[in-house]
Amino acid sequence: MDKHFLTPLFAPASIVAFVGHADDPGGQTPAGRTLREAFRADRFDGTLRFLDVRTKGTLEELAQTHADLALIALAPRDVAAALEIAGRIGCKAAVVLSSGIGADEAAQWRKIARREGVHLLGPNSLGFQRPLLRLNAGVAGPLAKPGPLALVAQSGALTASMLDWARQNGVGFSSVVSLGPHTSVDIPQVLDFLANDQATHSIIVYLEGIADARRFMSALRSASHAKPVVVLKAGRKPAGNEAAQTHSAAIVGSDDVFDAALRRAGAVRVRSFVELFSAAKCLASRYRPVGKRLAVVTNGGGPGVLAADWINEIGLHLGKLSPPAQKLLQPTLPPLASLNDLIDLSEEALPAHYRAAIDAASADSQVDGVLAIFSPKAGADAAATAKALADIPRPMNKPLLACWMGDSSVGKARSVLADATIPSFRTPEAAVGAFGNIAAFYQNQQLLQQTPPPLSALAKPDIEGARLIIESVLAERRHVLTEMESKSLLSSFHIPITRTLLARSASEAMMIATQLGFPVALKIDSPDIAHKSDVEGVALNVLNGTSARDTYVEMMERVARLAPQARINGVTVQKMVRARRGREIYVGMVTDQPFGPVIVFGAGGTMIELLNDRAMELPPLNQFLAHRLIERSRVAETLGEWRGAHAVNMEALEDVLLRVSEMVCELPELREMDINPIIVDESGAISVDARIVVGSTTQAVAAHVSNAVNGYQHLAIMPYPARYRREWPLPGGGTYIVRPVHPNDAQMLQALVQGLSPESRWFRFVSRFHELPPSMLSRFTLIDYDREMALVAVVMERSVSPEGTVLESEHIVGVSRYITNPDQTSCEFSLVVADEFSGKGIGSRLMESIIDVARDKGLAEIDGLVLANNPDMLKLVRRLGFTVKPFPEDPDFKLVTYML
Repeated sequence: MDKHFLTPLFAPASIVAFVGHADDPGGQTPAGRTLREAFRADRFDGTLRFLDVRTKGTLEELAQTHADLALIALAPRDVAAALEIAGRIGCKAAVVLSSGIGADEAAQWRKIARREGVHLLGPNSLGFQRPLLRLNAGVAGPLAKPGPLALVAQSGALTASMLDWARQNGVGFSSVVSLGPHTSVDIPQVLDFLANDQATHSIIVYLEGIADARRFMSALRSASHAKPVVVLKAGRKPAGNEAAQTHSAAIVGSDDVFDAALRRAGAVRVRSFVELFSAAKCLASRYRPVGKRLAVVTNGGGPGVLAADWINEIGLHLGKLSPPAQKLLQPTLPPLASLNDLIDLSEEALPAHYRAAIDAASADSQVDGVLAIFSPKAGADAAATAKALADIPRPMNKPLLACWMGDSSVGKARSVLADATIPSFRTPEAAVGAFGNIAAFYQNQQLLQQTPPPLSALAKPDIEGARLIIESVLAERRHVLTEMESKSLLSSFHIPITRTLLARSASEAMMIATQLGFPVALKIDSPDIAHKSDVEGVALNVLNGTSARDTYVEMMERVARLAPQARINGVTVQKMVRARRGREIYVGMVTDQPFGPVIVFGAGGTMIELLNDRAMELPPLNQFLAHRLIERSRVAETLGEWRGAHAVNMEALEDVLLRVSEMVCELPELREMDINPIIVDESGAISVDARIVVGSTTQAVAAHVSNAVNGYQHLAIMPYPARYRREWPLPGGGTYIVRPVHPNDAQMLQALVQGLSPESRWFRFVSRFHELPPSMLSRFTLIDYDREMALVAVVMERSVSPEGTVLESEHIVGVSRYITNPDQTSCEFSLVVADEFSGKGIGSRLMESIIDVARDKGLAEIDGLVLANNPDMLKLVRRLGFTVKPFPEDPDFKLVTYML
């Protein structure tokens, strides 16, 4: 049960192929003929058998036939019969190689596959390749060269093109998977498999659409945590929104949201097919950059300057040698060499000079990667210089990229670089861009590690009061909150607002203005007016009572003329915010399809749409994410000391973002929100105006229930489930905490595994390893709390330093976890407890706790495999009420099951 459920698809031991009879022109498709030829060209390592759905003799042999995978390349009329036969002979997976199949016919095939318990890849798919298994189960082209790179694409044409490019560039693949529309096995499932595939070290993905954002984000985050993932998405044109009722909705396009989602998932996005190839070159070389500082080693000033310009253009930094490194390197280089910025070796550069410069840059802590540029010179040997790079011992501790400019004179050199798997490019800009794309992996990994809870550590908001406001608005069949209602909602979450009162007459406006103190601002209050300034419904700097009275009358008359159908509640009066050098900020929220709520930050004020300053992040946020969100905006440059103004109170601004995140998490009815402007200065932040749009949907209603039970279903990223944290007493004194696992627990989890006895390690992992491999450690610590759960038991240990200081440190002493099975109704559990804490009730508590979580999630059954010679574990599960039965597939295990 430790095997991934798609193992029968991508790593089958036996295959049956339905390709039609060669003598029946009507029964054999072009895909069938191609599949036969593919198996003739490459001998599959497992068992292969061809079946014919129209042959009676074949049907009589079904009782003796068994296979893991069925490959179906038949005319559409025969596919359903082939799927039924595949299920009858025990196939757990099937691939349908076809094109042009409509949604209705595809749905019928999926229905048959589900009934037969078969995972279906296709229709409208070119199949897949697994070069390490010598398995070409598709029609995308000849079998690729084996390698560490996986390709997943929703385009058959791109898949075929990528394979053709790879053959010419020496790039190998662990897996190539072509997905089309209406397939049952989709991108999230394939990503989940590749995240756990030991042969895959990097993944490139071509996307055209996403059906389920939560599942996509879950699988992408899991894969990106284990290995680099690069994504190319088609359809970048922003989706128009003519009905946008807030500034946020007006300026945010779906492509911007996709960018934010990929950053949060720890993946890297490229913008073109050319960039995808460039990224593939770097990934195939298995370099892992850890920063933005790229050093440039060149034998020509012009190409080096071009590279430096592009480094600056795309937000990287030119890596410069430290003074000690320059001092050591300079005597070994030609007299005209310069090391101040670029590492310009001059036109007299020899291969040995390149080698010395690259060694120096690789050893320098101020450099994160090296780009070697060679331009043809009289007497310079391009191939010998490339050989100097190829001879550098591997693996290097930093990425090395090459740019051999020119054409006819450097062909041999490029071959040398390709044979050494050194990424090589024809232009400096392409090489720098490739480094930038892969360097983004490190930056996005920091975002991926953040798993904040839905509520921050700030004062608890009045969630029920906020919901009552929304319910009253929806009860009136309205969707746009008035300014007073919007500000009341913000106050429920402790977002600072200006004091605002509603005047229903000119006299009342005069009295309120006098009480608040001048100057004041007057604004029309109407649920039907999206932007008050469009109907001249805003008056600022009103300086006395008479002016307030007259402004009220004039505003009411003006709005009635410009918006005769609008319902008018009155005019709001608020004291003008006087921050001498305050900056105007806006914070917004939009609802994207399919990613759900997105938080937007940028420059505020009346010119918000013209400035078009936006930075986005998916909720939930913590302080780290809020800070990074601010940094990505253009207005961030004005928030420090600027033109005589003090730096703004960043903590106050971050708190506003955290509060907005809380609103988004707890109020699924929110559709759009505009808090604009927020005046922020050195003393704090205050919201001057706000507009909020809500909606009542079945998703929002369900989310009210699920927020307490099954998670925050309206969010693309599941928040950290802090509600499962409990403290328990330890026998003999002290306490321990049971809580959900966190990405920061990786080191403690590794220490737990390393400290287990060989027997305990074998009972849990059925393996002799001493520690968890990096990919498994990543997989165990960054999880999707919606589809799985891991609870850790943590104890605090005290020690005394040599100086006498009392030190406290956390230690994980036990882990229980479950993973939801593909049927979405049952889950598989595992348990391990440190040997020194065995017998103290921690194992029982962890099992009871994980059972409670599974029940809370609505699962019906929890099961697992226990080694038959593990009496303590079998005793524990029996005591908890599990049913223990033999496991038919392996007598060394017992299958234990508990109905929830």
